[in-house]
Amino acid sequence: MAHISRRKLLKLSGGGAVAARAGGIASILALKQAPAYAQATTLHWLRWNDFVPASDALLLKEIVPECEKALGIKLTIEMINGNDIQARTTSAIQSGTGPDVICALNNWAQLYPESVVDVSDVAEEIGKAQGGFYEESRVVANDGKRWIAVPWCVLGAQLAYRKSWFAEIGYEPPKFPQTWEEYREAGKKLKGKGRPMGQAVSHSFGDPPTYAYPYLWSWGGKEVEADGNTVVLNSKATVESVNFAVGFWKDAYDEGGLAWDDSSNNRAFLSGTISCTLNGASIYLEAKRKPDTYFTENGMPLWQDIVHAPLPKGVAGQYGYHLPMSNMLMKYVKDPKPGKEFLRWITSKPVYQAWFDSQQGYSVGATAVWEKDKLWDKDPVMLPFRTAARAGRFPGYAGPADRHAAEALSKYIIVDMTAKAIQGMPAQDAVKWAHEEVARIHA
Repeated sequence: MAHISRRKLLKLSGGGAVAARAGGIASILALKQAPAYAQATTLHWLRWNDFVPASDALLLKEIVPECEKALGIKLTIEMINGNDIQARTTSAIQSGTGPDVICALNNWAQLYPESVVDVSDVAEEIGKAQGGFYEESRVVANDGKRWIAVPWCVLGAQLAYRKSWFAEIGYEPPKFPQTWEEYREAGKKLKGKGRPMGQAVSHSFGDPPTYAYPYLWSWGGKEVEADGNTVVLNSKATVESVNFAVGFWKDAYDEGGLAWDDSSNNRAFLSGTISCTLNGASIYLEAKRKPDTYFTENGMPLWQDIVHAPLPKGVAGQYGYHLPMSNMLMKYVKDPKPGKEFLRWITSKPVYQAWFDSQQGYSVGATAVWEKDKLWDKDPVMLPFRTAARAGRFPGYAGPADRHAAEALSKYIIVDMTAKAIQGMPAQDAVKWAHEEVARIHA
């Protein structure tokens, strides 16, 4: 875990946009004292339990005390399962009390635009100082009029696979199945050897939607037209995608995936029961962190047999959906100034750098500057994640990632469309059901 020196943290981005902001954090730090309003101020940040333990340890052990030194804010970080964040957010809004800052996953911030503070000044400042935000980070945190959250990161999603097992069936790295048909045939061979692929098709925030949406797009299916209102999910392309998915599931996948969450495939891969799965880099990083725990069947450290590849392409192209995160400052907070200063500070490059280093590439920054970081020179296995955020689309395509898209994502309609068909519902009926559900949201 990287250690942050106090000097490095307090330096922030001197000379940049933050330093130039009159009365801002740069002037506070220049005086080497906390702002008067922040004396004895507390701030509660709700976020997910990270799949990289070193990052959570860094936040608790180093960022918390440094925040109080730098800003005079006593920071409390609460970490919960990502799937529980929406319920906590809704409860806090309804009761008018709760965490000051909440980390929203995917495009969840779009569900609460009237319940969050306008953070346009902070977001514009950070974006300008760090090479601009990725489009995916912008559209999930901006409602078209203002910034409703400050982008935090993008969690890249790539296929982690056992290179020795794929080599046995003719795919010696960097060769990898390029189309869904090739991928299905590879999976059929692997499953025949007792090495199925693994994929969660369930109600979990990460792996299911980051697979289901790109898969749909690659066949030419989409939820709505570019106007954001005309629902077109019930199409020939969508039905063909679901039909193929049903056969693909039976041929290639561990059929327990209908009940998996975002950690199930990690455990399955690390135990050697699946050969390939869509995931962040957490499987590889965990195997590398514990080389004396995870081995191949030949006794080699497992991490040495793991590589990454993007999802295959379909008739309409090759796509990815990489999970964005952004921090909302809640409107029920009586004084938003400390919250804004905290968001400026935690997202400023020198402070964020320590967290970024601890992620080891599992998450990329929400701004383009992080593509140039020296971290990417350390491990070629992580390189597919470096620019993943540039290739991402977002739920709601071809329309905006707005409140309608966030509601459809939150209800797992696209995921359930395939799950219902896998469980026996005719593909046409599953697609019709999903179309009607999306249309009801847009009504």
